[in-house]
Amino acid sequence: MVFKENADFKADYLVFEVDREYKADLLVYIVDRDYKAKGDEGLWFFPDGDFKANFTVFFVDRDYKADFTVFFVDREYKASWRNKTKMLEQNLPVLE
Repeated sequence: MVFKENADFKADYLVFEVDREYKADLLVYIVDRDYKAKGDEGLWFFPDGDFKANFTVFFVDRDYKADFTVFFVDREYKASWRNKTKMLEQNLPVLE
């Protein structure tokens, strides 16, 4: 589960949302239930509190400020890392 922070210094990762799928490091699909979330695979669920989250993100206003970029997809099967190097660099918590 991923919590959206309101300040960059509070977040585990700084993220930038791109406008095209091909520009993204990670393709993200928002799932409707917390048990479906696998943040390391791009299946994100946003809980109502940070205490429930596996990691936190803050959406920055420029791509160069981000640890990685995301694009929100409309189908669950599309969720995945496009940039495997970024995946290894970020070391997102593996959710089981």
